[in-house]
Amino acid sequence: MNAETRPGDAYFAAAQEDRCAPRTRIAIPASLRPSGGRGFQTVVRDISNAGFAASAICRMHPGTVCWLSLPGLESMQAEVVWWNNSVVGCAFQQVLSPLVVDNLIARWRSEGVFYPSC
Repeated sequence: MNAETRPGDAYFAAAQEDRCAPRTRIAIPASLRPSGGRGFQTVVRDISNAGFAASAICRMHPGTVCWLSLPGLESMQAEVVWWNNSVVGCAFQQVLSPLVVDNLIARWRSEGVFYPSC
């Protein structure tokens, strides 16, 4: 059952989809491991201090806890918010420091900043 089908969770789902924080298009080789599953190689396609989108050929269900490993950083816990056409969107358990995000962008930037659904 996903967040939209559980009674009383409409607010939670709406809050998770509020993506007014600027996200930066990026291409970072990484690995993503869902809880209880095997990790797989991925590419982080956009990132902000609150979350990221990455390639994920296999369906990942909202609410799944996962760990993202980026080059040079410790694994970061996140939760799947959505999956669509082989792309997964996740919210970090702990917001990333602006310094960490700035360093990632400086190293891996591709196409600039965008503001989805604002």
